[in-house]
Amino acid sequence: MKKAAIVALLATTCTARSLNQNQLVSAFKRNNFAAKKTICNLRGGAALDYRYFVAGGTCAAISHGITTPIDVVKTRIQSEPEVYNKGMIAAAASIVKTDGPGALLGGLGPTILGYGIEGAMKFGVYEISKPLMASLLSLISTADNKAVAYLLASVVAGSIAAILLCPMESARIRIVTDSSYKDSNTVTTLARLVQEEGVLNLFGGIWAMLAKQVPYTMAKQVSFDIFASMLYGVILANFAELSKEDIKWGVSVGAAFIASIFACISSQPGDMVLTATYKEKSDKGFIGILQDIYGKAGVAGFFTGTGARLVHVCSIITTQLVIYDVVKQSLGLPATGSH
Repeated sequence: MKKAAIVALLATTCTARSLNQNQLVSAFKRNNFAAKKTICNLRGGAALDYRYFVAGGTCAAISHGITTPIDVVKTRIQSEPEVYNKGMIAAAASIVKTDGPGALLGGLGPTILGYGIEGAMKFGVYEISKPLMASLLSLISTADNKAVAYLLASVVAGSIAAILLCPMESARIRIVTDSSYKDSNTVTTLARLVQEEGVLNLFGGIWAMLAKQVPYTMAKQVSFDIFASMLYGVILANFAELSKEDIKWGVSVGAAFIASIFACISSQPGDMVLTATYKEKSDKGFIGILQDIYGKAGVAGFFTGTGARLVHVCSIITTQLVIYDVVKQSLGLPATGSH
């Protein structure tokens, strides 16, 4: 039974066109190296396709980089709500007046580098995990588990991305919220944080990062897939004269915008906790920070800065997912939801 399960999984996720299932079982029993090599030839499908990683890293670095000023304002509002309490525009004007226009680009370096790596892993791992999760679920049930497979793939991708992003997000938030880091770049900020607080402290916000990135990834990736497929279905069913090629960019933008709203709301509490974790050195821990935020403002405290973040996240995700589809298609992959 165990060998049959392994064969079923490999047969689904790898390219083994020349072998049927009986031959596969026989190959495993004989420990046939050539057959195993054929089974694990990962060409063709999503498995280990570098193009998803390239498209993901490109779209994340660009979209997060160009929205850095919005992110700076959002982070300041979250870290000092008593100072920046008159809305996003007033907060931006105050930052420029106090710290100069350059302050709005604070943390640009770690943002581009960190989210470039994070995006590559998030999109890449998500895409290669979807068929894997579908295969695993098919061993348990014959029902259509497509949505569940997508959700599980997004949890895996979001968790990996969160771990990789921690050091850069630690540097970004410190540059934006601590005036003593104002003139620091990515390298000097990381070096100083390691010297003063230790390497492990760069990952001190891992639980907060997971609380933000996993819901964010689930909402963004899965809703983009689902809504893109739905839009293709609805539009093509009602407008027979149109083809997928005619509507692919409109579908990408529409599905991306819807996904951005879901992603922002679902990850807002985690984002607030993350900012509180990294804005200054603290030994309170994840639970202590949750208690602090709740003690000061109740549940509403977790949604501080939501207005600025909606602008920020909707800008990022809509831009990001459209760029993702552009890069994917330029590399020979189909548009999301079109296949």
